[in-house]
Amino acid sequence: MTIRTNSRLRIAQVSPLYESVPPQLYGGTERVVSYLTEELVRQGHEVTLFASGDSVSSARLIPGCPKSLRLDKGCIDQIAHHFVMLDKVRDHAIRDEFDVVHFHIDYFHFPISRAYRIPHVTTLHGRLDLPDLPPLYRRYSDMPVISISQAQRKPLPFANWIGNVYHGLPENALQLGDGKGRYLAFLGRICPEKRVDRAIEIAVKTGIPLKIAAKVDRADREYFESEIKHLLNQPGVEYLGEIGENQKQEFLGNASALLFPIDWPEPFGLAMIEAMACGTPTLAFRCGSIPEVLTAGITGQIVETIEEALSVVENLLVMDRRTVRQTFERRFTASRMAQNYVSLYESIATVTETTGPRSAAELSSPQPQLEEHLIS
Repeated sequence: MTIRTNSRLRIAQVSPLYESVPPQLYGGTERVVSYLTEELVRQGHEVTLFASGDSVSSARLIPGCPKSLRLDKGCIDQIAHHFVMLDKVRDHAIRDEFDVVHFHIDYFHFPISRAYRIPHVTTLHGRLDLPDLPPLYRRYSDMPVISISQAQRKPLPFANWIGNVYHGLPENALQLGDGKGRYLAFLGRICPEKRVDRAIEIAVKTGIPLKIAAKVDRADREYFESEIKHLLNQPGVEYLGEIGENQKQEFLGNASALLFPIDWPEPFGLAMIEAMACGTPTLAFRCGSIPEVLTAGITGQIVETIEEALSVVENLLVMDRRTVRQTFERRFTASRMAQNYVSLYESIATVTETTGPRSAAELSSPQPQLEEHLIS
């Protein structure tokens, strides 16, 4: 492989196929892939995006399937499409088209990346506290991975972590709002771990209206019908359903505060920085990444119980929205995210250049590990 001597890198982004890039409606990972891809192109890099065919990007798009799988009612086996895409990635990578391949599809590519010594890194976007994962990450301890929060790493401290990069949004995607809607907002998915029931309880007990913009996945339909649907009939509670990206400015910008009452080890929490970009403070329960993303008393409040939440809601309503927005501009822009990733790409490309392609005899041997770059 030949590393270019200037700062322009040839980068492949490999997205999940469940949503388009960017998603038409809800979709966290694919949205981050879009923000990163577009910013890398803007910064002058040569970027190839492997994603669903209905994706829209300024990068070269190589479709992994005709359209996003969640919206394809004829799709039964979603994994099959990811394997087709991976074979396309391999074909292009072994022709030396990329300085680095950035995977966003968990561990699906590990056997191929090891066998062909593809210069690569993987951002892990999901929860890692599942009992099935430690044997896999011990087996593939040579695979370089990036976390999206330090908290995300805790279940797998032995993994080959080479960096931590927080998500970022385009600086002008969302603007400072005035919060004059005088309501609390809930944005995301309706599922047990997101605890919209807590949000409803907080709103009802404080007497502040609540607007819920959230999708219900097929897997959570029974939970919604049995545990949540009847709660939506309470005074002041309004369920809007799933909203698109072009609706977030009004929804978050007019909100007095975002409620993020999670009950799981949240890896990051994109909704928090979307609210932050609008100057909207967040009330969140202390789980996972929350203390890393929110600054208590500056961009929101962090609580552990409903009672504590009720006691701090009034504090949220008087927070300086300009300070909240300025914190976003300092910590969570797409520009900063991309710059942090480029630093890691350069290290990966350099290591691959020095080790060279693998022979057949080397295929069972682990790849050299990279030193961690501490990026926040």
